[in-house]
Amino acid sequence: MTTTNRSSSPATVFTDTAVLAGRILRHWRRRPGALVLGFLFPVLMVVMFGYLFGGAMAVPDGDYMDFLIPGMLAMTMLFGLEAMVVAVTTDAARGVTERIRAMPVRTGSVLAGRSAADLLNALVGLAVMIVTGLLVGWRPERNLGLTLAALGLLLWLRLAFTWVGIFLGLVLKTPESAVAVQILVWPVGFLSSAFVSPDTMPGWLGAIASWNPLSATATAIRDLFGNPSWHDQSWAAEHAIALAIAWPAALTALFLPLAVRRYRALAS
Repeated sequence: MTTTNRSSSPATVFTDTAVLAGRILRHWRRRPGALVLGFLFPVLMVVMFGYLFGGAMAVPDGDYMDFLIPGMLAMTMLFGLEAMVVAVTTDAARGVTERIRAMPVRTGSVLAGRSAADLLNALVGLAVMIVTGLLVGWRPERNLGLTLAALGLLLWLRLAFTWVGIFLGLVLKTPESAVAVQILVWPVGFLSSAFVSPDTMPGWLGAIASWNPLSATATAIRDLFGNPSWHDQSWAAEHAIALAIAWPAALTALFLPLAVRRYRALAS
């Protein structure tokens, strides 16, 4: 069944996007327990790594907690990938996707609505993590403009991961198959500079970690926040802000059209 287009005007597209994003938000409101657990899980990781293992971490020119919090902010953006895959596959399994396809809305509005709802979810997750960081003693040391730029880079990364998740969810189709993505998220997250410097890893592994998009964002926001950073001398670390802009742009440019094409193929 093909999605019917009632109008292509910007106002209509915006309205459709807002309506579909609202549907997702209302669904989340009916499942507050899962939502709260999702927000609290990164907090648990901060406690675990910061207090249980932090004493063994010697960060040059700073405290490990100040190094960890920006890394965990970046990790929180990655956690949105698995949540997006599960959400898309669950909608498909329950027949929700089929019902939406029969509605007179544009394909772009369907996917944009899900992306918009996910960014709102990411904003709440960021707020929870920032409050957590402030409670454990972390502080942004630079001005408000640079702090807002760091938060912008985090949301930019989350947007890219959102489109990766939407595409994978449309390809995998079932919640059971999404477990594979959940398993892969962890190696991607830990093989980065979120918890330790790539300089502390074996050479070949450190090189991979240095070029991880998550590492680029984590290193960039540490610089923008004025927080301590391990002295990674790689080209990727020295140009982290540029890479924190370029990596999400590349991922979005690749996976957004793939997601739209996949959705249209399924709707035809």
